[in-house]
Amino acid sequence: MPSIIETLADRFSGFGVKAVYGDPVEVDGTTIIPVAYTHYGFGVGTSDETDDRSEGGGGGGASVPIGAYVSRGGDLRFEPNIITVLVVGIPFVCVAGRALARVIRAAKK
Repeated sequence: MPSIIETLADRFSGFGVKAVYGDPVEVDGTTIIPVAYTHYGFGVGTSDETDDRSEGGGGGGASVPIGAYVSRGGDLRFEPNIITVLVVGIPFVCVAGRALARVIRAAKK
């Protein structure tokens, strides 16, 4: 009987590029390849006390669509998902602005 670690490794060995880039879709002579940011996390625990053998594990993941590669008439370009850029960009700019303000304030002292 395979351990839970081996089972998880077998199930998720196919992740990677397939999880980030979707299958190309053809629409009215335009080829679209969706792109996403994905991340996964897993944990496994085992116990081998006397004859009792217990195993446990868990995991999760998330995927965020960030845009698509679009090919029209031999021209290939990346078109970002504007909503995702705003959702990620606004908090990043706020945090970066606060950090920069603290650095400037510390440099003046």
